[in-house]
Amino acid sequence: MSSNINETVSRIWHDVLTVQDGQEDATFFDLGGESISAVRLVSRIEEELDIWIDVGDIFEDDPTLADLTSTVTAKAAEASAA
Repeated sequence: MSSNINETVSRIWHDVLTVQDGQEDATFFDLGGESISAVRLVSRIEEELDIWIDVGDIFEDDPTLADLTSTVTAKAAEASAA
């Protein structure tokens, strides 16, 4: 499931945010992220992966794609352990 999570989160990240060449390690805010972008990211992750993350986490953590993928993977592991 982990590679599916990585691919899906990456696709959603690139769909929602404008990522130029050389910005692969840019944070959410570096890429022009704002509240509507955060809501779109969270909603699509929930819809496509059935994994819930908090919009507030995006604003507090200002994640890179790798950070967000790590968070989603951890939430998936928590959900499957419950």
